Amino acid sequence: MAKVLIIDRSKSVRNILRERLRYEGFSAEAAEDDRTAAELCNKVAFDLILSDTGCKVPDTGVPFIALSDERSIDSAVEAVRNGAEDYLTKPIDMNRLLQSVHRVVDHPASAPAATPASRRCRRAHTPPTQPIIGLSPEIEHVRQLIEKVAPCDARVLITGENGTGKELVARALHAGSHRAGGPFVEVNCAAIPSELIESELFGHERGAFTSAIKQRKGKFEQADGGTLFMDEIGDMSLAAQAKVLRALQERRISRVGSDRDIEVDVRVIAATNKDLRREIERGNFREDLYHRIGVIVVHVPALREHAADIPLLVDHFLRTIGGEYGTAPKEIDAEAVAALQRMRWTGNVRELRNAVERLTVLSGERITAEDVRLYC
Repeated sequence: MAKVLIIDRSKSVRNILRERLRYEGFSAEAAEDDRTAAELCNKVAFDLILSDTGCKVPDTGVPFIALSDERSIDSAVEAVRNGAEDYLTKPIDMNRLLQSVHRVVDHPASAPAATPASRRCRRAHTPPTQPIIGLSPEIEHVRQLIEKVAPCDARVLITGENGTGKELVARALHAGSHRAGGPFVEVNCAAIPSELIESELFGHERGAFTSAIKQRKGKFEQADGGTLFMDEIGDMSLAAQAKVLRALQERRISRVGSDRDIEVDVRVIAATNKDLRREIERGNFREDLYHRIGVIVVHVPALREHAADIPLLVDHFLRTIGGEYGTAPKEIDAEAVAALQRMRWTGNVRELRNAVERLTVLSGERITAEDVRLYC
């Protein structure tokens, strides 16, 4: 049973959070000030701390989530820079809080590794579910949709440009569902040749074709009891679309080379960077499949549409990259952040992340506006 410490000056907040966490199966204790919190930490090995930003978190190395009365990018950046795993504003959205608590407790980050030169560029293991960073209205809307849709089994179509974080949304939907304990299986429909897509999705029997030397389960079977994430579904051939439609309609599949149907219990989440309605008009995508996969549509905005979140994203990437390289997060000047905010980012969040990594490697002790001009 994970142990959670709540530090908050408000008695009602402490009581509400403690009771809800205990109801959810956690062991929860509460403290009204820094001194009481420190005393509790000396007695109990907590797994997570929920702390009001007005209180000092005991220096124990325990991960913490910041709770704040202030809703601003600056306060969020400060909390993250101080080591917070997440930043939530009051009144607390309990569903989002529990999602964040489970993310930290269920997937604890590994302790920092030693940092000799020979290991500095070795990448660390990435937790299965990453937080969705941002406080802009656009990102809050996406987050609210996830919280509403995740608990049900409705099929979801995630749209947005390349690099916006569609896979992140898919993983968040899986993590917030009753299928979270089941598999999350991803298939990139654009990366598989059309002649192999049926075998990839539905599997095949031994001898079904020349190279089928043994029986193989497809992605639908692998995802049984969990979630199948079909990325870039707009690039799938019409023949493969017809077979996927049948699988969704009948909840059963048939391996290539077999005449036996296999029932599958799978939630399908699809994603595309294409306008599927336009693809339907052009005859490239089946309208009946579109209506099957698009029960709920979640659009992930381009980074230029929520540029106010760039300071938070930059700070998050600096910490993440520092952890991957086994070094302290590099400091960045405010002018450099402002310069990053003025850029177009056609590759969206993925491009920004790459730019931050490049700046981390190539800049001096601090990242300056001149570094941004030179390397971005």
